[in-house]
Amino acid sequence: MQLFQSLINFILHIDKYLLQIVNQYGMASYAILFAIIFMETGLVVTPFLPGDSLLFVAAFLGDTVNYWIGRFIGPKAFNSQSKFLKKEYLEKAQAFYEKHGGKAIVLARFVPIVRTFAPFVAGIGKMHYTTFLSYNLIGGIAWVLSFTLMGFFFGNLPIIRDNFHYSVFAIVGLSLVPMIVEVIKSRQESNQK
Repeated sequence: MQLFQSLINFILHIDKYLLQIVNQYGMASYAILFAIIFMETGLVVTPFLPGDSLLFVAAFLGDTVNYWIGRFIGPKAFNSQSKFLKKEYLEKAQAFYEKHGGKAIVLARFVPIVRTFAPFVAGIGKMHYTTFLSYNLIGGIAWVLSFTLMGFFFGNLPIIRDNFHYSVFAIVGLSLVPMIVEVIKSRQESNQK
């Protein structure tokens, strides 16, 4: 329980811990930050890590690894008799990525948790790798630039600086809006059929 509370505290107050990490580990801080971003985007079980506060190369490589994990391991999981991993879900994922693949990869960068599963599902859905790679690059650049520029322009405003933990909640909340809208639209379309 203590470890969990420490992790939550670290995530909510990354701005304070970042300076501490740099002071304590010097140049090795880059490896630590790289590892955190890589795990947040590249391992399907760690979407809670503070990747938004960190940066690009590890995120790009993490998505790529996650894509290949989905490509090689994902279809085998759908061959099992699982209640959650049905063959029809795999077929829907493949159809979705044929229709919306590139847009989904780019937009997923901005939605916590979805960002972790999108490359995995793209791999399962057998999205062509060069297509995935292109949109992964575009999404990564857009993600990094938007958060870096927002940090530059808004980070020194007293209301943001003094209430950073609320800003994190606001960012997460706003980033979930597109997903909620899509769920609502999907349900409305299902009810109309």
